[in-house]
Amino acid sequence: MIRALRVFVPTSVFVLLVSEFILLTFCYVLAAFLVLEVDPTVFLLFDGGLARVLPVVLTILFGLHFFDLYAEIGTRSRITLVLEICQAVGLAFLVEALASYVSRDWILPRWLMIYGSAFSILCLSIWRLLYGAFVSRALGVQRVLFLGRNAVVQEIAEFLESHPEGGVANLGYVEDEHAAGETFGGAPVLGPVASLHQIVTQTQPDRIAVGMTERRDRLPVEDLLELRFSGIVIEEAAQTYEDVRKRICTKQLRPAQLIFSGELGPRPGSVMLQSLYSLVIAAVGTILTAPLMLLTALAVKLSSPGPILYRQPRVGLNGALFVLSKFRSMYADAEARTGAVWAAKDDPRITPVGRWLRRLRLDELPQLFNVLRGEMAIVGPRPERPEFVKILAEKIPYYRQRHCVKPGITGWAQINHKYGDTIEDTITKLEYDLYYIKHLSPSLDAYIIFHTMKTMLRSRGSQ
Repeated sequence: MIRALRVFVPTSVFVLLVSEFILLTFCYVLAAFLVLEVDPTVFLLFDGGLARVLPVVLTILFGLHFFDLYAEIGTRSRITLVLEICQAVGLAFLVEALASYVSRDWILPRWLMIYGSAFSILCLSIWRLLYGAFVSRALGVQRVLFLGRNAVVQEIAEFLESHPEGGVANLGYVEDEHAAGETFGGAPVLGPVASLHQIVTQTQPDRIAVGMTERRDRLPVEDLLELRFSGIVIEEAAQTYEDVRKRICTKQLRPAQLIFSGELGPRPGSVMLQSLYSLVIAAVGTILTAPLMLLTALAVKLSSPGPILYRQPRVGLNGALFVLSKFRSMYADAEARTGAVWAAKDDPRITPVGRWLRRLRLDELPQLFNVLRGEMAIVGPRPERPEFVKILAEKIPYYRQRHCVKPGITGWAQINHKYGDTIEDTITKLEYDLYYIKHLSPSLDAYIIFHTMKTMLRSRGSQ
């Protein structure tokens, strides 16, 4: 795996992205040599031709990512694959058309664009089929050997078994509780702890994840030291969990780790920078979406009786309360009988217009004013109601630690986890929130904002 934008990306995905960038560039360069009447070398190198090709290539790559073609490398349907590639190329034509209104010097010549795009559709389709069938397998995967099989290891193993595209392979377990050959989570027990060195020699792992239930007088310290100095990565299973699940493991998180770790807390510089660009984005967003907010307000007012805005106290930075504003998506008396309850996926309290507002996430636009007031950031943990925070903080360890940063309109938990109203869902989202707090950075925020926009444009609804 490769770390990009504070997120671990499978090597196969990274190689595919780079290879398609090269392939697309080649297609348009080839088209230049076939269709241009002038010297293509002069056009590409001295007349800014390559500079015109680059936006087209990047737009197509953006389109491929928008249609989740980097999330699922395997090809389920060849027809669907070709259609999605055509849509990505069509997006490049749209960008070129818009750029032509500014200056024709910014766009590619007509026939170069047509031929280059045709070559791109053909070459990308063939390359995707070959890559999914042969190349991604040839790249191999990162091989992990588990020392012990505690609850964290079991969860990692189940995840790896159901997500082979992640580029991490479970070689098996070294433990004393079960006999060699027994299978758990798609991988076998390879032998006892005493045979660790021999098993490592046979399996050649890239990393060893330590997840022993009981370590006192049982952890093979000398063997692990020797293996570590031989170049094998030795790590806690909780770290492997974080890498493959992209969230912090709260099952094995101890208070001492939060107190003495230099990584888990937010970095002051990143927090200060986030406050700055959140204000800029909120100001620009408020101006650009003002007409849309007016139309949304009109739709809410005409659809059902009640106020246009729904105002509600939420818990913000360091536990301070603030009033969050949203376009009302529920009936005005929704909680008159039920009191404060979690919203459900198919909540009967939601109005027909409100259901569309939530699907398109338009109900959250007034939160831009919360950002402008400094109460929220663009990206951060979801702000929760004080009634729920009190209950959740009593039931879930480390829940209050999510309030060490400003809450956000969107966040890492929202783009990674489904809508849920159970304690288990809340714990999962807390793990994503702690991961975000640990890795808070402009690049990760940009990644989250892009995925949120993709969710809105593809009408996947709010999580």
